[in-house]
Amino acid sequence: MYQVVPGGAGGTITDGMPIKKIDKDSRPLVGAGVIGVILVIAAVTAWCYYIASLRKADLLKTELLDLNKDGFLIRNQAGGIVLKMGFRSGTLDLDSCSKEGVIIRCSRSFAGKVNFFIMTVKPKETVMCYRVRWEELESDRPVEHAMSYNESHWYGGAETAVQHWPIAILGQQAPKPFVTSDVYSNRHDFGGILERYWLSSNATAIKINDSVPFHLGWNDTEKTMYFQARYQDSPYKPAPGRPPYAELSYRVCVGPDVTSIHKVMVRRYFPKPNKVPAKEMFWHPIWSTWSLHKTDINQEKLLTYAENIRKHGFNCSHLELDDRYTSQYGEFEFDTQKFPNASAMFQKLKADGFLVSLWTHPFVNYDSTNFGPCVQKGLFVMEPTGQLPALVKWWNGIGGILDFTNSEARNWFMSQLRSLRHKYGVSSFKFDAGETNYLPWQFRTRVHLPDPSTFTRRYTEMAIPFNERAELRSGYSSQNISCFFRPIDRDSVWGYELGLKSLIPTVLTISILGYQFILPDMIGGNAYPNRTDGNGKLPDRELYIRWLELSAFMPSMQFSIPPWEYDDEVVAIAQRFTELHETLVAPRVIELAGEVLDTGDPIIRPLWWIATSDETAYRVDSQFLIGDDLMVAPVLEPGKQERDIYLPAGRWKSYKGERFDNKEPIHLTDYPVDLDEIAYFEWVQ
Repeated sequence: MYQVVPGGAGGTITDGMPIKKIDKDSRPLVGAGVIGVILVIAAVTAWCYYIASLRKADLLKTELLDLNKDGFLIRNQAGGIVLKMGFRSGTLDLDSCSKEGVIIRCSRSFAGKVNFFIMTVKPKETVMCYRVRWEELESDRPVEHAMSYNESHWYGGAETAVQHWPIAILGQQAPKPFVTSDVYSNRHDFGGILERYWLSSNATAIKINDSVPFHLGWNDTEKTMYFQARYQDSPYKPAPGRPPYAELSYRVCVGPDVTSIHKVMVRRYFPKPNKVPAKEMFWHPIWSTWSLHKTDINQEKLLTYAENIRKHGFNCSHLELDDRYTSQYGEFEFDTQKFPNASAMFQKLKADGFLVSLWTHPFVNYDSTNFGPCVQKGLFVMEPTGQLPALVKWWNGIGGILDFTNSEARNWFMSQLRSLRHKYGVSSFKFDAGETNYLPWQFRTRVHLPDPSTFTRRYTEMAIPFNERAELRSGYSSQNISCFFRPIDRDSVWGYELGLKSLIPTVLTISILGYQFILPDMIGGNAYPNRTDGNGKLPDRELYIRWLELSAFMPSMQFSIPPWEYDDEVVAIAQRFTELHETLVAPRVIELAGEVLDTGDPIIRPLWWIATSDETAYRVDSQFLIGDDLMVAPVLEPGKQERDIYLPAGRWKSYKGERFDNKEPIHLTDYPVDLDEIAYFEWVQ
């Protein structure tokens, strides 16, 4: 402290005692005193800052989350760090932060005003959740957070063309729109079945809010996934009347183990089906015309196909008449050149015990007789001004795409399907397409779509009246559509890019996203030219057999290329595995399907579902569980009649009658599996 002395420079002292001048011998003592005073001031100041920093540190902690200006980290109950999230688009001004109960709020970043908060929620004693939100309030700059995944394994997100389990993050990708797409045509996009949900092996789950204009990117060098919200250069649009200010909001939940936290997330945040599809779809194979005949299908070929199914002693849930039974795309009447007497054909098939479903899609080509009336009625998705229909290109031509946010378009489309059902007794429909990549980059719909993938949801709703035997290939927030969902077309190859090896990772991914009634596409793949291992017309014989064996352990089986196209041995193998599906697999699957309505738990489960503490189980992508008590290990390599098998701890009985009572997981190396076999193990009570 210092003393105020009356007077000023050059002034005079008007009262008080005269000040005595300090002699030379006293000056060192005065200097030491001044230094002492300064040190005391510095110490007090440092102590004040220290106390303030402790208060700020305490302020920026909530339960097991620590917040700093550059991001936050979350720990589990044991104190281990399970998630690190960095703020890439800006840093918080911590002086603007405050804590009120379970909420930390901040009002500024170093770039301007923001609405940031983290709220702690504890839905169960063993689960801690955090609601995170960063909203820009002054500009349209993007909001981007970076999640470090390090050594943990992650699952979920979307169907992809090259599917791995767990997710394999390769290369660098700037954030791009996280919307549904046809990954057969666009191999580097996200797939037709997609949800904003990820799950990690360290018992952490993330769910991005529906309101976010969400873009996803990654960097395998930095071991990072980028979560970005933006409206610039994006198909997302803000709600009418709202400025294009980005908001990134999501939930992070941490639990005791990966299975437990997934169950919590599914029960809290996923819609669930309200009924189970027709049991016949679980019991008996579906027979499609597509892979065998492609568009070269007609009345005679369909009747012959049905006749051969019965001739070779196979059961049939229903026949699926695929593309192309109409003369133009967008019409709903049979081409009389190819089907001269469709009514008699349906009567014949019904008399022989066959139900029939038909292929359909959301497009009306410009050369269809329905194109003009649909334009006049305003049933199509429009270009941005709303004056003209937006023409789109799809794999069968150019036309309009029906606007399923428009009740008139929905009613028109539904009336066409109901007319086919009434006229011919059609049992159901295969709903193809529905992905957002078939929408124009700029478009207008009757009801505003902030998120383009909502269009996928509206399309899937068209299947509800036909859910008993309906089939969909796209889905977004569509888990409550009680239909079978099919992954995108598979190529007739062995590998991970839409081949046999991709099947288990894809089914597991779709299951984790909440879609449990899964139709794993056609046995042997689609036999497309230049994308088929084999003689060019038929898939490789060994590939077909291994595909058949795997499909027998899926919720439903689907043939197109029939086994009699090969030889009697393949027919015999097919007969044996369809019977095994009916006797061993279907009863379990139907029981589990009933449980899905209440729990949402997967029917097809990863091995870590029952082995949450085993690191190896998190990496196995060629085995799976049906429920908790049937483990399947197919052969997925050409020329192999053996494979390595991971057997979780427990009491198991193999399909050969061998018994294993292992208290720890074991590996069966080079376990023999003949060409006409698939390895499976049942839990012994």
